[in-house]
Amino acid sequence: MFFVFFHVGVGLLATIFKPAMIVYFLVVVAYFLYRIFVLPNKQREVLIAASYMVGAEVFFRMTKAYFLYETGKYMVIVYILIGMLYQGFKRSSLTYFIYFLLLLPGVYIAFLNTEFNDRFRQDILFNLSGPLCLTIAAMYCFGRTVTLKELFTFLNFLVYPIISMTLYIYFYNIDIRDVVTGTASTSATSGGYGPNQVATILGLGVFILYSRFLIPYKNKLVHLVMMFLLLAFAHRAIITFSRGGVYVSAAMIAVFTGVFYLVASIRKKFVLTYRVIAVVGACLAIWTFSVLQTDGLIANRYANKDALGREKEDVTTGRARLINADFQAFAENPVFGIGVGRSKHFYEERLNIEIPSHNEVSRLFSEHGALGILALLILLCAPIFSKTQGRKNIYFLPFIIFWILTIAHSSMRIAAPAFIYGLSLLNIEYNEKKPTVHRQQAIEEG
Repeated sequence: MFFVFFHVGVGLLATIFKPAMIVYFLVVVAYFLYRIFVLPNKQREVLIAASYMVGAEVFFRMTKAYFLYETGKYMVIVYILIGMLYQGFKRSSLTYFIYFLLLLPGVYIAFLNTEFNDRFRQDILFNLSGPLCLTIAAMYCFGRTVTLKELFTFLNFLVYPIISMTLYIYFYNIDIRDVVTGTASTSATSGGYGPNQVATILGLGVFILYSRFLIPYKNKLVHLVMMFLLLAFAHRAIITFSRGGVYVSAAMIAVFTGVFYLVASIRKKFVLTYRVIAVVGACLAIWTFSVLQTDGLIANRYANKDALGREKEDVTTGRARLINADFQAFAENPVFGIGVGRSKHFYEERLNIEIPSHNEVSRLFSEHGALGILALLILLCAPIFSKTQGRKNIYFLPFIIFWILTIAHSSMRIAAPAFIYGLSLLNIEYNEKKPTVHRQQAIEEG
């Protein structure tokens, strides 16, 4: 409970005095470095630190706590690299290093077609920071075993900063009716920041807490508070008017429910049925409240209608045209592609559209050509190989779904899809012996 109420306080502090988040970010970095270097269980501390930074990344961005835009990904990489220095990594995980090497020729192709300046360097770093984060996370997690209790601790630390972010968003605009005027996704209801990223991280938080609704917290008070936060996360994810994160969360919940139902005993199946009915009722209540709060505009958004209720022609909001352009670029440059970051220029030349693609999958085709296809095949096949080796992870399918669907609608602009992909590779030990647990660890695990 301490960490929950502490992060409520952090959210209030951000609301009252946003510049304090710069100091808070520095304290967070130092705190987790201290834990990694001093505490004995390096694997546990590394994954706790990385989890927290993943959950906090969007919150730190919206409160301008970062000095560099990609700091969240860089810190995840730093924490995990420290873990590698202490513990190394499995030789079989080098497959992911090959994945990253396959992307490097695209840098040279981009160099041949772009003036070398600060903008070029920024584009390369922006486009490769996500794949690098995924490579490091996957190499570290591949073949490692954690207990279910440890995994819950990682997920708790991912959720804690989302609590702060959600509170900040609520206070950023208390009366939604004052700022919602149409059906487009809006930063006004997303803490003044990109609704796509906010909805993505809130949707991830919804899924994590839903999974703990099915696998309850041992402390009843903690469980009740977390379930209340689940409702708050779901409400604010819907109100961003960004559908991607909500749809992805719903897909993860559906798959996890199915997996949980298959492995549960007959008695637990009955309990699960009642809980799912309760969730459906809660969803209807949140949806009804959101519709009333937005004067029906959120219903129009999900029905693909404008503010006047007229059907929109393109349900993909222009993304289909960009995907078609990506495949056109691949057809013209099938071997090495058009180069890292060059898809945006291709759209400007062919479509007269000055926006980047949010689809990492189609960009692998256009920017990296056949090498991009090989890279994608590695990412798809390596987890399957991991499962065939007998590794168990009840979160495997939902985490893989989160990764692939998120990079398809939001690219890899945040660290979450890369890190969650890494967590999907962990082997979970369910029948653990009861170790001696320090008081502080017991509090963290809720």
